[in-house]
Amino acid sequence: MRRLLFIVKARISRLLDRAERVDVTLDYSYERQLELLQTVKRGVVELVTAKKRVELIAEKRTAQILKLETQAREALAAGREDLARLALARKVEIQQELRDLDAQVASLEARQTELADRQRQLRDKVERFRGEKEVMKAQYVAAEAMVQIGEATSGLGDGLAEAGRAISRARDKTEALTARAAALDELVAAGVADDVLDVGTHVERELAELATARQVDDELAALRKEIGAPAPQ
Repeated sequence: MRRLLFIVKARISRLLDRAERVDVTLDYSYERQLELLQTVKRGVVELVTAKKRVELIAEKRTAQILKLETQAREALAAGREDLARLALARKVEIQQELRDLDAQVASLEARQTELADRQRQLRDKVERFRGEKEVMKAQYVAAEAMVQIGEATSGLGDGLAEAGRAISRARDKTEALTARAAALDELVAAGVADDVLDVGTHVERELAELATARQVDDELAALRKEIGAPAPQ
């Protein structure tokens, strides 16, 4: 049972090795790396978009601060210190929000730089893999060709093995025919084969002679009747 299991596993492993083509596997790996690189690129674009959105909000908040400062001056000039206080309180709130936005922009910029570095590293890796992939594919094709040549040379290839078997069968048939021809020549030389080979011809010849004799008898009978000759006793 263990031996049978070992043989089955060995054959399955051999079938898997035949089914897996190195060039196809390399191309698939390269495509997967390209997909990953595209994912990283989209991540960089989305990160930059988010940073720009936060920067726009920060610009609006900065404009609001300038407007509130103007409103506070106008209210204080008009003797409305209460309105000036409200404007300045709102200004302080927006300034705190602006500091938070600036911190978010800084964080996004740091992440953008990190992601951009990883993108460059991945792009370089993909380019190196592409070059190595082509070299490995060329080496694989060359090795496969060498194996096929070796199998053909040693007679291990299926096609050459079948051709060898066909040649062997043809050689056996040729030898059998040659032996039979030699045997027939020997029989002919001994005078035995003529009787064996001419049985049909001998029978046909006797039948033809009988027909000829009957025709001759009929013609003789006609001549005797014509000349009035008596029939032989």
